Amino acid sequence: MPQFSRHSRRGRVMIAIGLSALLFGTSACTRLRSHQGYQVDKLLVDSVQPGIDNRASVEGTLGRPSFASQFGEQDWYYVSRNMRALAFSNPKPVEQTVLRVRFDTAGNVTAVDRMGLEQVAHISPMGDKTPTLGRHRSLFDEIFGNIGAVGAAGMGGSGGGATSPGGGPNGS
Repeated sequence: MPQFSRHSRRGRVMIAIGLSALLFGTSACTRLRSHQGYQVDKLLVDSVQPGIDNRASVEGTLGRPSFASQFGEQDWYYVSRNMRALAFSNPKPVEQTVLRVRFDTAGNVTAVDRMGLEQVAHISPMGDKTPTLGRHRSLFDEIFGNIGAVGAAGMGGSGGGATSPGGGPNGS
């Protein structure tokens, strides 16, 4: 009987090691969640009022924006995104909030807009090539396509000494 208990003790240790390895191996398949950008606080966002607040009060309440518009009116954008990925796959957005604060020329708030994940554009590339409009030319066409075209008539070159309508080179 003592040998049986010794083998079962080894068996328990091996099972524990095996379960530990299995647990460690499956932990790589867990979902990874991450947050990018601005932390949206609904109470602070709701406190920004059009016609009452200005740039300084918005910066004091919400902080510096994620980015500001470069052209036209000075709009401020606060971007917040929650991402999720499984193991080594590409992360995908689960939730997104874009808060746009619009200002008039005097710097007063005119509107506060919210946009969500429905505004994200889904782009599906087609293979490894970008489709374009126009002629489809091969590598050899690109390299050797202009041979003989330089200086040809009708191509903007001199065309071999054409004269003006007056008969002489200067129209005289």
